[in-house]
Amino acid sequence: MKKKILIIGLTLLSFIMVVFSTTIQGAQNINELYVFGDSLSDVGNVFRATGGNYPSSPPYFQGRYSNGPVWVEYLASQLALTPQQNTNFAYGGATMGSSDLQVVPNLLAQVDSFTKTHHQVNPKALYVLWAGANDYLYGATNNTLPIGNLSRAIQSLSKAGAQKIMVPNLPDLGNLPATRNTVNTTTFTSITTAHNLNLSKELDVLKQKLNSDTQLIQLDVNSLYHESIQNPAKFGFTNVTSACLSNINTCDNPSKFLFWDGIHPTTFAHQILAKVAVQTLNIRESHSSV
Repeated sequence: MKKKILIIGLTLLSFIMVVFSTTIQGAQNINELYVFGDSLSDVGNVFRATGGNYPSSPPYFQGRYSNGPVWVEYLASQLALTPQQNTNFAYGGATMGSSDLQVVPNLLAQVDSFTKTHHQVNPKALYVLWAGANDYLYGATNNTLPIGNLSRAIQSLSKAGAQKIMVPNLPDLGNLPATRNTVNTTTFTSITTAHNLNLSKELDVLKQKLNSDTQLIQLDVNSLYHESIQNPAKFGFTNVTSACLSNINTCDNPSKFLFWDGIHPTTFAHQILAKVAVQTLNIRESHSSV
């Protein structure tokens, strides 16, 4: 009996070590993180640019558009990266580059400024490009220009030597606390669907066009978002429709809310997204090594 228990214990330990080593392997393959995007990835760039005035802290957390760290910070932590290995160019309010009136650097401008000073970039780094929501929330109805700017940004990074580029799609913009049950609900949902479809098509085109060493990794935020709406208990949520923050008042338990304000997720939701991002990376790594 003791021998049987010992065998079972060793088998379980071996399984745990395999899972652990797989996670470590994914982390070891990435030694830096570069982030380009909007408020969903901003770790304080707008906050510093405005002298600490926006977003107001409190109730927002240290310049994040949430009540705690955002997903790319959790991602960096799970990849065992230090702050020195994590460079963030994301600005709250940024578009993909479709607005001439924008006062913060759009995604294309963020990437251009980076590649102009880094003609050869780190091939072992992960490059994250996530924007687009503001283009449509600001009134864009045709996604040709936003997708085109994203494509140019990806090609610019690839040309400079980036080999691992993650591109999240958009959650349903018609199903946010700020847009739900408004006259624009259906329009925003349709635009999101069209954007994500065209994004997938463009990434497929780029996979054939770019250097074979360049990996384009699409992070399916839209499916994760819909799943959390349809099955909130699976993620520990009790409220997936309203914002925790209302005017200056906050809910009692933000970790049970999907949304911090009318547009942005809680830090708990950001943490879930980071876990899915790591899973996506590990799946891609396992496929690449076959």
